Amino acid sequence: MSVSTLTSDHLSLEDIAGLLGDESTNLLDFKSPKIPRELIHAPGPDFIDQVYGESNRSPKVLGSLASIFGHGRLANTGYLSILPVDQGIEHTGGASFAPNPIYFDPENIVKLAIEGGCNAVASTFGVLAAVSRKYAHKIPFVVKINHNELMTYPNKFDQIMFGSVDEAWNLGAAAVGATIYFGSPESNRQIIETAEAFERAHELGMGTILWCYARNSAFKQNGTDYHVASDITGQSNHLGATIQADIIKQKQAENNGGFTAVGFGKTHPKMYDALNSDHPIDLTRYQVANCYMGRVGMINSGGASGGANDLADAVKTAVINKRAGGTGLISGRKAFQKPMEEGVKLLRAIQDVYLNKDIDLA
Repeated sequence: MSVSTLTSDHLSLEDIAGLLGDESTNLLDFKSPKIPRELIHAPGPDFIDQVYGESNRSPKVLGSLASIFGHGRLANTGYLSILPVDQGIEHTGGASFAPNPIYFDPENIVKLAIEGGCNAVASTFGVLAAVSRKYAHKIPFVVKINHNELMTYPNKFDQIMFGSVDEAWNLGAAAVGATIYFGSPESNRQIIETAEAFERAHELGMGTILWCYARNSAFKQNGTDYHVASDITGQSNHLGATIQADIIKQKQAENNGGFTAVGFGKTHPKMYDALNSDHPIDLTRYQVANCYMGRVGMINSGGASGGANDLADAVKTAVINKRAGGTGLISGRKAFQKPMEEGVKLLRAIQDVYLNKDIDLA
């Protein structure tokens, strides 16, 4: 099944199982997670009242978070579907938008998020400012305040501020987003800058979303990429929760044992047996556990656009995230590097996973 062949308004459980293929039983029937479901603060309609409402978030911050959680097809479910388009800076505009040049125009980015039923659209100062008066009251804006620019030669990998939190507030943002490259030589500065920015965002009543990415060439060992290891990404999440991110964006874990393979950090044997396994839902639940057992919502990124398998890959990521206790998906390239109609259908397919009551917390 491809995006272009979807005809119904909602994917059924049978449709989802079909997209999962041989992995369907392993993912949909998994019932023995290492970390019990009872320990997880699972998303739900009362999540803001029962979880964020117990924290130090001000009424204005709670209102901003409610505007995001209360928008789109997943409104008031406790789950999120966000369209992120900052790749024009992170990957160059040409590399990002050549597959579909209409997205050089910021208005089409916002239109895709609206037509796709998303809770919010996340993009750059320039993109959102260009259409803020027309759209900031129609869909929640998340302004990404720092970026890794790739014009410096040779390339460097560092997140630098592109504007102020106050400017994000001025253009009508409900939240700000930022990236920290945990493990990089520049991470200390990024932590300080982002913590200060998030404090200011909360003062102004906005929510905060942190892209908690691991980044160090040493995290690749013997052909294995531990940037997506459950232990390393889990600790990145834990640091993000510490600086009071309201929502954490993380790549879904694909392996484990990064700390032991690289030979650094502090570990405990129970991290790898009592609290985790090689099952995808366990690997992702450990990421959720490091978000204060789900008190800080974790959304997984949708990953690069791979073509024919994008729909199945996106649905699989959503099923794992939901059953692990995650809060949703933030998927960009799989949606905007296609014709808008196909991008809308893919976003809605992701949302159908979270709307399906037969897919529950493992």
